[in-house]
Amino acid sequence: MKNILKYITATFFLLMMVNCQNDNVEFGSLDTPTNLVVTFDIVGKTVQAPNGDGSGKVKFTAKADNAISYKFVFGDGLSEVSPSGVTEHGFAAVGVNTYNVTVIANGKGGVSSSTVVEVKVFSNFNDLKSTNFLTGGTAAGKKWYIAANEVAHLGVGPNSTNNDENYYPKWYQAAAFEKASTCFYDGEYTFALVNGKIEFKQDNKGNTFFQNSYKSVGGGTNGGDDQCLPFNTAGTKIVSLAPSTSVISKNPNVASKITGTVLNFSDGGFMGYYVGTTQYEILSITDNRMTVRFVQANNTDLAWYQTFTTTKPSQAPTDDFTKLVFSDEFNADGAPDATKWGYDLGAGGWGNNEAQTYTNSATNAVVQGGVLKITAKKEGSSYTSARLKSEDKYAFKYGKIEFKAKLPAGAGTWPAVWSLGADYKTNTWPACGEIDFMEHRGNSPNVIHGSLHFPGNSGGNANTNTTTIANATTEFHVYKTIWTATSIKFYVDDKLFHSFANSNSVPFNKDFFLILNVAMGGTFGGTIDPAFTQATMEVDYIRVYQ
Repeated sequence: MKNILKYITATFFLLMMVNCQNDNVEFGSLDTPTNLVVTFDIVGKTVQAPNGDGSGKVKFTAKADNAISYKFVFGDGLSEVSPSGVTEHGFAAVGVNTYNVTVIANGKGGVSSSTVVEVKVFSNFNDLKSTNFLTGGTAAGKKWYIAANEVAHLGVGPNSTNNDENYYPKWYQAAAFEKASTCFYDGEYTFALVNGKIEFKQDNKGNTFFQNSYKSVGGGTNGGDDQCLPFNTAGTKIVSLAPSTSVISKNPNVASKITGTVLNFSDGGFMGYYVGTTQYEILSITDNRMTVRFVQANNTDLAWYQTFTTTKPSQAPTDDFTKLVFSDEFNADGAPDATKWGYDLGAGGWGNNEAQTYTNSATNAVVQGGVLKITAKKEGSSYTSARLKSEDKYAFKYGKIEFKAKLPAGAGTWPAVWSLGADYKTNTWPACGEIDFMEHRGNSPNVIHGSLHFPGNSGGNANTNTTTIANATTEFHVYKTIWTATSIKFYVDDKLFHSFANSNSVPFNKDFFLILNVAMGGTFGGTIDPAFTQATMEVDYIRVYQ
């Protein structure tokens, strides 16, 4: 998909360059569009039915001298831009209604002129079947989710008059759970039928997945890859149903197989993937599944597709392990189990300019109340902490590593549960390999890192990804990594957030040993809060399955 969209983007940039050159030749010719004339035809209008056949459809044609595009504001909360000045719109309010349609003719340099036409049209459009499927027919409503477990739950294809290709995602179809490392699957979309109106609420859990040309809407920079960005979707939108006027509604190959119904969202409402549109055509809908088609607002050559389900899909790890081969449940109070854990001791920065000195003192590492507690403490002008390791006691190749932990709080804290290639003494880092199952910066609360270090990708250039969770320092979360000969996958609370393709070209096909520690400051931990006194990482258990 990325290559396709880059090609499309490049094409448009080229066209823009050509247009800019033409504009420069004619610079100074910023004539306001004149002689704006708007005509319209009400579909199905007869002497007996002067307001139309009940479809609510009206065909508009606008013409003006010096105009380069036209915008139609239909008076029902919806609008559309038409470079040609020709468009068709379906008015959804049932009954005979009058709309003041504003038509704006746009000229070069932003100059424009406008006029208003009054349209009186009859609509008896009412898709009760889709309404009931969508809402459950109740004020309590029905909740929908992205059908992440299906191929083509997100896709894109041409929005053209070619009837052989305008009705399906020809150019790109997402694989099942392909976007699992993003926020795309987090959203919940609730439709309710309240006093005869469809109400819509979107809970995006704080982040929206933006198409790359709309990243600025979420505070990002347009271009590059699609991105999850913080975005407020709170509030209730009103959804009206209207008859479709899209190219596929006129496609004889599929017109009879789709619903012919469009969802129009008020106040900028949208569903899931953000491409600037508020209109979604329902291709199919049942009690528990819905597929919609929608056109990108700033590039109407692109038609996107999304599939929704009423049961939130969960991704079971494809390469799981069930035989428990190593564990520490931390049930015996006192020092950590010496048959399983040793210590790294001392200072020196540990290759990362860290500020702490590692000790084997009970003030820094102790099992208490069913959890391992590793505590970083301020000691005068210095810091102490602990670093436990299973080196020379337990090492393994491949498996599922799972631990339940609550992380320390405070700027400068750097907790980690990770592993190092057992041959590091003769095959020095990064050639020995490093797998960071979990790292956290106190300076970036709740952002969890999963990383791999190896030649060409080490230090600040590690192969890494992050996910944001809630209450990392006040609640326990389950962290899991599944390591096989072909992949290394990182999860938090069973949500995949990073996947790495393992192979013989990287050092992740041999024994590694476990390390648990809390560092202070350094190249990753950052600036330490001057008021810091102490903070603790608590580990309820750590287990390895094969």
